[in-house]
Amino acid sequence: MTIAPTGRRESRNGTEYVVFHRRFAAPVEDVWAAVTEPERLERWIGTWTGDPATGEVTFTMTAEGPDTPEERYVVEECAPPRRLVVRFADPSEGSGPDWVLELDLDDSEGFTTLAFAQAMPDAETASSVGPGWDYYLDRLVVAERGDDPGELDYEQYAADQSEYYRSAFS
Repeated sequence: MTIAPTGRRESRNGTEYVVFHRRFAAPVEDVWAAVTEPERLERWIGTWTGDPATGEVTFTMTAEGPDTPEERYVVEECAPPRRLVVRFADPSEGSGPDWVLELDLDDSEGFTTLAFAQAMPDAETASSVGPGWDYYLDRLVVAERGDDPGELDYEQYAADQSEYYRSAFS
């Protein structure tokens, strides 16, 4: 079975983004907790440490194994339970593009929709990041359903979706 890509290209203030949507039968506060609280986040992607009030946190992607390095993120905007914007901040990266992630939550009629967006600098980056976010956001859905996100296979997402995302940003 082929896993269809869900991300779409969108221009925001002159910057190209890949944007994904996921819908949950849960209150907005619950979905906010799933994408911001370290213990809930760890079920599907990773965890963070630090004090967001300082404007920075350290994030570790636990879903990729024990040897994944920590990453520093700058909190650009945080308006619970509706909007979170973070930027990957690694000084060793030099002059490469920032990884800006935007999460927006909207609730209506008992459902909450998560709109997740990442600034996308080029087609080659999109070919791996697009399938990656489809995979991780599906892990979020599975975890919130109470099932095991470990049953999803990233390699299948990459095989089925890489060319779609490469083409969308060419």
